Amino acid sequence: MSAEARTPTEIREAVRIAQSLADEMVAHARDDLPNECCGMVGGVDGRARTVYRAVNAEASPLRYSIDAAEQLRLMREIEEAGEELVGIYHSHTKSAAHPSQTDLNLAGWPDAVYLIVSLADPESPDLKGFWIREGEISDAELVVE
Repeated sequence: MSAEARTPTEIREAVRIAQSLADEMVAHARDDLPNECCGMVGGVDGRARTVYRAVNAEASPLRYSIDAAEQLRLMREIEEAGEELVGIYHSHTKSAAHPSQTDLNLAGWPDAVYLIVSLADPESPDLKGFWIREGEISDAELVVE
């Protein structure tokens, strides 16, 4: 079955990410407080290799967006590194690591995993991944190595 033909609940590929990259996303989330952070993750074959920090154009603790020109620049960097877009990440400053209705409404990359860093408990950040396709959310298996 092709990737386009699968429903969100049929997407079960694991996304592999090094602990150092997970730590980098958590650090970005903390650096951007009180606002949400955001960025992209490049990699190969579902294995994350690089975190690409972006500026939250919303400068908001409740939502994020990446400016179109910055998205283009980051996609170019990802391609020049021989990578593909594996994921998009952002933080939730006070809520759980689960897509909000706003996240669901704005999800435009169906083949990328959406990674959310929750700082609801600042001493114990939580990183989770989700597939968002056709308005449906399903858990992504994150293998932190």
